[in-house]
Amino acid sequence: MAITVLVLWLLTASAGARLLLTSGLGRRAVPSPSPSLKRVPEPVAASASSPAPLSKREARRAARRRYDPPTLTRARNEPLPGLKDLVEFAHPAFAITGLAFWLGYTMVHNRVLAWIAFGLVAATASLGLTWFTANLRAARRRGEDEAGPVFATRLIAIHGSAAALTVALAALTALTARG
Repeated sequence: MAITVLVLWLLTASAGARLLLTSGLGRRAVPSPSPSLKRVPEPVAASASSPAPLSKREARRAARRRYDPPTLTRARNEPLPGLKDLVEFAHPAFAITGLAFWLGYTMVHNRVLAWIAFGLVAATASLGLTWFTANLRAARRRGEDEAGPVFATRLIAIHGSAAALTVALAALTALTARG
């Protein structure tokens, strides 16, 4: 069973590497300011087509944020403010480290190595789901006008399915491990 999980883990890693290579993530350009960062002149007089008045709380927030620098506004609008790059690094790093521990378990059948590898694969799956959700939200916000990383749907499905099966089989193997 340990060898099956190892082969499945390698399949997941190869699909993930293919995703990274074909996505254009490394060739990411500096994003242009979003339309929400452009200064909009304040209305002189209210017209019939103006939106409903803001509540007191919303008015206070708008007054506080009026002079925020564009970098702060952009950071607030990011799907994972300040953490997106960390997730992009940590997901593959945890996967590779977990694979190394699973390889160690496969060779010596030490139960501790199996549980460490299972913990790492579970953390890797959580980080992968976070990364996927953040990219999905960013694509929806970005719309059609800006280019971003493009992930092939088929590869995402293969990578996610293989990862889910890897987590399940690693848990089952760690539970039945002896030694």
